Order: sequence, then structure tokens, then C-alpha cells
Amino acid sequence: MYKFPSEEWAKAYYEKLNENKAYEESARDWEGGITMIIQSDEKFSGNAYLYLDLFHGKCRSYKLSSSENEIPKAEFTYSGKFTSWKNLINGEIDPIKGILTGKFKLKGSMAKIMKYTKAAKLMVSTASQVPSEF
Repeated sequence: MYKFPSEEWAKAYYEKLNENKAYEESARDWEGGITMIIQSDEKFSGNAYLYLDLFHGKCRSYKLSSSENEIPKAEFTYSGKFTSWKNLINGEIDPIKGILTGKFKLKGSMAKIMKYTKAAKLMVSTASQVPSEF
């Protein structure tokens, strides 16, 4: 089990994402980084930032930090409270519906994200494959 969010969890997610052939195929034309922002709530204090350098169906690198200043600038940010992230990883929230219901906020081109909804869902299902402790 990996504590979410932690360096060990981020590394396990990075590895599983790069092993996922369905994700690789669905994101084969994708270029652009994304930062996942885990915001504090009653279950988690502080914020965590997980940057993923995504390129043509692979994650070239990742960086986890508690400081936004240590994270590379990303084309997209996907942010939500810790409990919403827990629910997302556990499959209780769909990533697109999470935006529409206000559980998550997306900054970046919604048109581009909508073109890659399958890849976004596969990113989430891959996260659910990481044995996670909340």
C-alpha cells in the first residue's frame, strides 16, 4: 500500500501509467503536461502538486511537491479536495463528471480534454490500480 499523496505513490502511478497499453494508444497524439493539485480538507492538511510530463501516450517524467513553485508550468491543472481525489481514485467519481459537478476544476483547453476523454478516464483507472492508503 502506498500513502496518497506520497513520492512512493507517485512513482508507482508513473510506472503503471507507462505500462498501460490502452492509455498509450488513446493518448498517442497527446502533447502537454498536467499538474494534479490535491487540496487540503478535513482529511488532509496542506496541498500537494503532482506534475506529469505526458507525451504521445507516455509519461516522460513526474514531480511531486508540497510547493507549487517547485512544479514545472503545465498546460493543464486538475484540482480538487483530498476527499474528492480519494473518491476519484476509488472509482466513485468520473473525471469529466467531477468537473461538471464542481468536485474538480480544470484549467486549460476544455476542447482538447474532450478530445481525449478516453485517455483521461484511463489515467484515472490506472491510478485506481495503485494500492492506495488514504
